[in-house]
Amino acid sequence: MRTEKGEHSGSPKEFVTEENIKKIHKMILNDRKLKLNEKADTLKISTERVHHIIHEYLGVRKLCVKWVPRELTFDQKQR
Repeated sequence: MRTEKGEHSGSPKEFVTEENIKKIHKMILNDRKLKLNEKADTLKISTERVHHIIHEYLGVRKLCVKWVPRELTFDQKQR
């Protein structure tokens, strides 16, 4: 049982790094159909951390089977 108080809320700082954010962004750009667990296995981090990075740091969401930016322009919506 843990008696000392530590940081428990939010994501562990060692997994949400600039390097992991860049790697996940590159993975999304290379293959928008790549699954969360495939990204997590590649980076050796949990799917929850990958999901957190994608939504909170990269600002993208799943649309059909592709990851797209959360804010689309009018032209992008038309396509």
